[in-house]
Amino acid sequence: MMEYDIIVIGGGAAGMLASAVSAERGKRVLLIERNDRLGKKLRITGKGRCNLTNDCDQSEILANIPTGGRFLQGAFAKFGPRDVMELFESFGVPLKTERGGRVFPQSDNAADIVDALGRYMQKSGVTQKRGRVMKITTENGRVTGVATQSDEEFKSGTVILATGGVSYPATGSTGDGHDMARKLGHTVTPLRGSLVPLEAEPELCSRMQGLTLKNVRLSVYDDGKKPAFTDFGELLFTHFGISGPLMLSASAHMRDKKYYAMIDLKPALDEKKLDLRILRDFEKYANRDFANALGDLLNRLMIPVFIEKSGIPPDTKVHSINRQQRLGLVKLFKEFRIEIDQPRPISEAIITSGGVDLREINPKTMESKLIEGLYFAGEIIDADAYTGGFNLQIAWSTAHAAAGVASGGLGAFLKKGP
Repeated sequence: MMEYDIIVIGGGAAGMLASAVSAERGKRVLLIERNDRLGKKLRITGKGRCNLTNDCDQSEILANIPTGGRFLQGAFAKFGPRDVMELFESFGVPLKTERGGRVFPQSDNAADIVDALGRYMQKSGVTQKRGRVMKITTENGRVTGVATQSDEEFKSGTVILATGGVSYPATGSTGDGHDMARKLGHTVTPLRGSLVPLEAEPELCSRMQGLTLKNVRLSVYDDGKKPAFTDFGELLFTHFGISGPLMLSASAHMRDKKYYAMIDLKPALDEKKLDLRILRDFEKYANRDFANALGDLLNRLMIPVFIEKSGIPPDTKVHSINRQQRLGLVKLFKEFRIEIDQPRPISEAIITSGGVDLREINPKTMESKLIEGLYFAGEIIDADAYTGGFNLQIAWSTAHAAAGVASGGLGAFLKKGP
């Protein structure tokens, strides 16, 4: 039976970094990954561009983590966004910062991040093996090793579980780590999709399928007067409802309640200015049917739906539309309402909300409070964030903590890229 100092289960972002950092420190490290190649999910993040972190301070990171932010403070303090950026730049991967502090490789190619981690692992001396771990073996409350589906056994007193969540199962995130954690006595909080498209009035939305709305303001409400989420940006109508960056972010704020979306189609104009704009268009198209007078204000795919919601017959002559009807249009532009039914399946989510209960993990080391020598890193734990690179930052920071890098910073391994 082969023996290692550390066994890392999972070859995603967290697992690759944790294994490389551990090996850099002189440990004999084995990384076991079930896929035929490492970083499979990492390769498709950010639409293949890889939004690897967010260039912001710790307070802003915490403001973007609805679940687990307090638990992660120590990990972020030891290995934050600037550390991540310096690390990959030391690997020869030039980075750039875009709107909202989102950090990407200049190449817009996620493979550059995966390849850099792969080189780092190789240089550090990580041993890699393809296989599916089925069991973490223990004795007297301490880790002793792992056993794979092919009946291979590997001995180690330290195991880092970095198997991800259950979103995007085609990338290998099928919940194996959660099952292993449960068998060792850990609590796994309910799993659900986050950063996931939403099903919403499919008969209405399907008529606008393919329409992208840019520079709109989205607010999501439950029964309260205060929105559960509000932001400015881009969304997309689909055959089942609504997707796009705004809706994905909104989904992270939504729990088991009934919600509706309110879209401000013209956020740059207040109601008075918008009314004047509509008046100008109506003067311009005074003799046209109402259905043919909105082309300067709305995309053609939205016009039939908008007219239907307005209650004004489409063949109404523009010059006959009265003031009350026009003010109703102003309100509709500012408050285009869509009822939200439910999120799409968790398999379509970008990340998993829920996971190993944080109360059972040491926040300084990511070690289990129940099993000595068992550590967690990445999406497997019950912590998730909004879009913008924050979820990958959770992966990097928890991997760094689990690997036990000295609290003084990146140290020698930062100074020499792979």
